[in-house]
Amino acid sequence: MATVARPSRLRGLYAVTPDIADTALLCRSVDAALKGGARLLQYRNKGAGAALRHEQAHALAALCRDHGVPLILNDDVALALEVGADGVHLGRDDAGLHGARQRLGPHRLLGASCYDQAELARRAALAGADYVAFGSVFSSPTKPAAVRAPLELFGWARAELPVACAAIGGITLDNAAAVVAAGADLLAVITDLFDAPDIEARARGYAALFGA
Repeated sequence: MATVARPSRLRGLYAVTPDIADTALLCRSVDAALKGGARLLQYRNKGAGAALRHEQAHALAALCRDHGVPLILNDDVALALEVGADGVHLGRDDAGLHGARQRLGPHRLLGASCYDQAELARRAALAGADYVAFGSVFSSPTKPAAVRAPLELFGWARAELPVACAAIGGITLDNAAAVVAAGADLLAVITDLFDAPDIEARARGYAALFGA
């Protein structure tokens, strides 16, 4: 199954799905975000069972192909390969990055959560990650107990690492400009995007921060 062409540069709004059990509603919400200018989509639903994850991943893979936007799956290399997704995002407790890179091959995207730790990011880049993610940048309604990552990490990553850097956690349109100015290439957003009264307009607001 064909994947979306790999972006020459990872930069812009990185939409991360909320936990929505209604697949049709999820797809409508994602469609609005993609129309508004999201450059990457991560499917993340920690509460879904295997059958629902398969259903939603297949649906989102088709939707992302229609929009020409890469689909990243959270913590599921096998499902990503099955549905023809464009990559996987792994956290500290997920399968190893080296093994994931071998299974994904050289052309799919691999992202890694690095929390507030520069050394984790350095090791992730060496293991074949295409981007590293720091967060929570601000207090997050999705993970209220998450460790906080200082903005200085993004400037460090831009200067020291050969991969893109994503910011996640508590990002809103009000505070996002400061994160971009600090050096973030990608803004990973859940709540402020998908809880917005007009998802497409909110996505356009984020895209404008990158000159889109």
